[in-house]
Amino acid sequence: MKPLFAALAWMTVCLAESASGIKWAAPAAWKAQAQRPMRAATYVIPPAAGDKDAGECAVFYFGPGQGGGVQANLDRWQGQFPEKSTAPKTGKQTVAGLPVTTIDVKGTYAWSPSPMSPEKINKPGYRMLGAIVEAPQGAVFFKFTAQEKTLAANEAAFWTLIKAITKE
Repeated sequence: MKPLFAALAWMTVCLAESASGIKWAAPAAWKAQAQRPMRAATYVIPPAAGDKDAGECAVFYFGPGQGGGVQANLDRWQGQFPEKSTAPKTGKQTVAGLPVTTIDVKGTYAWSPSPMSPEKINKPGYRMLGAIVEAPQGAVFFKFTAQEKTLAANEAAFWTLIKAITKE
């Protein structure tokens, strides 16, 4: 049993991603995608029973002092849900000695097919969890968006990822 545990620990370390002086490891069921502009990582999350769309966890890093302030990003993320089913919940915590600001919002998601596109497609029944980590070399933005069942099925995995962040 010990060799299996060691192999799993080694795989977790090898699958770890990093940006801005922090490291994280995505859950095994989340599939890493090819590199994209403005993203440190992108993961596709399989849909839960009853949902038709896969979820997405995008990790953004723009460089030191880039990407806007914490409140500006919270406001922008809330604005992507023009019809909210509940008031957004925000919070603050410390992970690996770093400030982390979180958000949880649900309702109709105004999805954009590309980052700069003015076109928006309304997707009701969505939820977003976000975490902004004030990392050593600039903020890292974790944004998990999915239909509600898919997000609920992966919520613990998202928070485990965030709480297990380490400094490089």
